[in-house]
Amino acid sequence: MDDDEARMRRILETSPTVAVLGLHCEEHKPACYVPEYLHKHGYRILGVNPRFTGQILFGNPVVAKLTDLREPIDLVDVFRRPEALPAHLDDLIACKPRAVWFQLGIRNDAVAAALERAGIEVVQNACTLAEHRALGLGRPRATPKRD
Repeated sequence: MDDDEARMRRILETSPTVAVLGLHCEEHKPACYVPEYLHKHGYRILGVNPRFTGQILFGNPVVAKLTDLREPIDLVDVFRRPEALPAHLDDLIACKPRAVWFQLGIRNDAVAAALERAGIEVVQNACTLAEHRALGLGRPRATPKRD
């Protein structure tokens, strides 16, 4: 296992509470099915998207911005375009996650460097679902059968 894989494994294994910046409710969108996968694997998902504020997704109400979350966050999983990330930088730093993970296709070196200077680990251009699977990090929780 290389250093990047070991780092991603450590982040995924030690991050039970995941804020999803850009969470979506349409099942065909990665910003929906990736958090759903994580939820099924035992992660607590806290959605952040002003378009869906107040809706209950993955058992929790969606909030408009990261700083609206009132509990500690281990990981922020980001589903926003790279050019939108600077607008979220202050909120990302303010919510004090241990790590921020930019999903596949998302890279912003300036924002990543600012987060790292604030003591926050950063993963760029990688899918949490794909890496979780590739690293063999567990089976989904059993779901009750419907009658």
